[in-house]
Amino acid sequence: MPKIGVEQSLSDVTAALQQKGYDVVQLKNENDAQGCDCCVITGQDRNIMGISDTVTAGSVIEASGLSADEICQRVESKFNQ
Repeated sequence: MPKIGVEQSLSDVTAALQQKGYDVVQLKNENDAQGCDCCVITGQDRNIMGISDTVTAGSVIEASGLSADEICQRVESKFNQ
């Protein structure tokens, strides 16, 4: 099963992904994203300083305006292509 990184504040998304059987890790800092196949972020603090270092080769899903179910659907579509 793919490893999904989820920002700490998105506890509903974490629970929904775990219920579907995904290996979910909390993203407390950018190093936690290493090794993740996909990351779900809030997008609130996105690139504030104009720095955009890549820490994961996986997909990034911005959760802004999406429900937990919609995010789960996007995660699943990343792996079912």
